[in-house]
Amino acid sequence: MSRPKVYVTRRIIQPALDKLAERCDITMNPEDRGLTHEELLTNVAGGYDAVLCLLSDPIDDAVLAAAGPTCKIFANYAVGYNNIDVAAATKRGILVCNTPGVLTDATADLAWALLFSVARRVVDSQRFMEAGKFGGWDPLLMMGQDITGATLGVIGTGRIGAAFARRAAGFGMKVIYWSRRRNEELEREIGAVYADKETLLRQADYVSLHVALTPETTHLIGEAEFKLMKKTAILINTARGPVVDEKALVRALKAGEIFGAGLDVYEQEPKVEPDLIGMENVVLLPHIASATIPTRTRMGYMNVADIFAALDGQMPTNCLNPEALENR
Repeated sequence: MSRPKVYVTRRIIQPALDKLAERCDITMNPEDRGLTHEELLTNVAGGYDAVLCLLSDPIDDAVLAAAGPTCKIFANYAVGYNNIDVAAATKRGILVCNTPGVLTDATADLAWALLFSVARRVVDSQRFMEAGKFGGWDPLLMMGQDITGATLGVIGTGRIGAAFARRAAGFGMKVIYWSRRRNEELEREIGAVYADKETLLRQADYVSLHVALTPETTHLIGEAEFKLMKKTAILINTARGPVVDEKALVRALKAGEIFGAGLDVYEQEPKVEPDLIGMENVVLLPHIASATIPTRTRMGYMNVADIFAALDGQMPTNCLNPEALENR
């Protein structure tokens, strides 16, 4: 009996690939880079039973069509899935899965790493030291912002946003949040206070974004929002790049409308707004929120388990469109 065929759009962590290889024949993009749309169209058209793809892969109806009727599932190696046309996949009877939950803590931790780095000018200080500029203790050198006792504004309190907010309790912070739905559990646990977006922006010393990318959240933070924020405020974005208008962010930073920003995601990723590079009050990371060995391994195992389920005619645990089975 022939083994199922799986296409992997870019190498992921090896233990997950080893697990996948126990049951399937794998064809993988041999290059250490993302595929273009044109390359995806060509590469998935090999009669594959499943495709393991990345958040950076544009999986539109044309790619789904190219995968053909043999393809049962696209497993996305990410919690976000705005790169996939889920409605088109459903019409074609293709299941779509993601990796929720397993990267919650890693992403929340990294958001805090960014917050600390910007507030205490960690990266700026590193550059200062490397340039040989340190001449001894200076009462005005690298002054930043307090964290303990400050007001933390959290926009979006799903799994990651709530996990991020809970960590604030250790620093005696007041937490205010704005989300599509009230999170009464978070209110009970840490005394978080629900506020509208404008109130949050006016009051928060730190604003951290944890929303999914939708038409409604695109440029959720732009010129008008920056003008509401404190001049001492810091913006953190580990959600999706287009949630922030990067050109407006540059203007706000240059004008001193906010103190600084920490970004792990970008509006035109992998491109970064050029003026952000080299700014002393900005910390830029290369989209590494989930990049811990245990987390990326769990993500891979989750994708593999969902692929195996689909191949067995079962409903994958993390299926986003179970109704697709009606169209097979």
